[in-house]
Amino acid sequence: MLTVHLRINDAATAKPTPVRLRITDAAGTFFPPLGRFAEFATDRNEDVGGHLLLNGEHWCYIDGSCEVPLPSGVPLRIQATKGPEYTPLDETITLGAGQISMRFAIERWIDMRAKRWYSGDSRCHFLSPHEALLEAAAEALDVVNLLAVEQSIASNDGKTYRTAPNLTAFSGQTVAMDAYDRRIAVNTLNAHPVLGKVGLLYSHRPVFPLTFGGDETDDWSICDWCDQCHRKGGLTVWVDAFRETAGPIGGETLVAAILGKLDAIEITSFSQPLMEWIYRLWNAGFPIPLLGGSGKDRNTIPLGAMRTYAQLSPREPFTFKSWIEAVRAGRTFVTNGPLRVEEFEPVTGSGWRASRFIGPGGAFAHTSPEGVRVEETHSPEVDASLVRAVESTRGWIETLGRFEQPKRKQNLLDRCREALARLGATL
Repeated sequence: MLTVHLRINDAATAKPTPVRLRITDAAGTFFPPLGRFAEFATDRNEDVGGHLLLNGEHWCYIDGSCEVPLPSGVPLRIQATKGPEYTPLDETITLGAGQISMRFAIERWIDMRAKRWYSGDSRCHFLSPHEALLEAAAEALDVVNLLAVEQSIASNDGKTYRTAPNLTAFSGQTVAMDAYDRRIAVNTLNAHPVLGKVGLLYSHRPVFPLTFGGDETDDWSICDWCDQCHRKGGLTVWVDAFRETAGPIGGETLVAAILGKLDAIEITSFSQPLMEWIYRLWNAGFPIPLLGGSGKDRNTIPLGAMRTYAQLSPREPFTFKSWIEAVRAGRTFVTNGPLRVEEFEPVTGSGWRASRFIGPGGAFAHTSPEGVRVEETHSPEVDASLVRAVESTRGWIETLGRFEQPKRKQNLLDRCREALARLGATL
């Protein structure tokens, strides 16, 4: 085995650039660089970062160069990727006797930044900011939102403890790490097991509590979280929107959406049932923008697997704040790879307009809505499904919610009634 120095340059700059790397022989044996490993953990919150197991293939992340032990005299396949804007590198070489270096270049086929589109991942967990920065650069992501989330950890002492990884790295409206012209920010994911989850981005201080419900009482509110985040200048994101749980579909997060407390709906993977619910919400006159994220919490999900492109105004400098405000304004599209979308036919009467792409292999892209108009002629059938969902949430609060403070319960019921009134106004 030879210890070979490998470097992959950006073709445009001729300088080393971070990439996702895979080196194999004809039998499929994976050769990791020094400091990386052929086998690695892949469950949730297990040594997340630096490695990737995707479709049965082992990959690793490098900063543009590495040293890797390799055999000579046998064909080796060198693969490297750098997000959807670059043409993947795929070459086969055979090392000569004593050869100790390899040089490659990876080339961009489209430059979305030149069109003022900047990419971002709305949510990942359990990576360190340093690991998130390396993977962001290797996946060509301009912004990554690393969210602290509460979870339970079983200790060797036999006890189970609550932890919130990365909370002490909270950066709020600043960035925790900034290199390769990429921004890593640390904020929070706040969750209730039935009423819903929200990512609270760009908040100048953490919003507490990070969780309520479950083993604790339900004396809190998703809407309260959103209000606090907005008072702190933040962006509120509906996570796992309309996901079916043991509780009512949408939960209180749907109520928050109808009351105008949510700034974006996160898309982590293409789901037609999910999009149908989002279309119903848009049809009802609530044009909440889309925000794409990987939800990465293990080494089987690439950072940016679903990503957001947010368009900045001409001559506006790229900062974390400018990216957040472009999302808030709805100048976004989400994609798991495609960078071109087909337009819907213009809607007559009441409605909205967006563009989408659905292709082979699950390829998906979708813009945020624009041109929403609410008129008396729009479909009562769509509104009825939303009404039923809110009524189901109200029923859960009345019959299954566990409250120590009657005022808290009444506040939740009042918000449900307000949401129903807003829906009823468009029937």
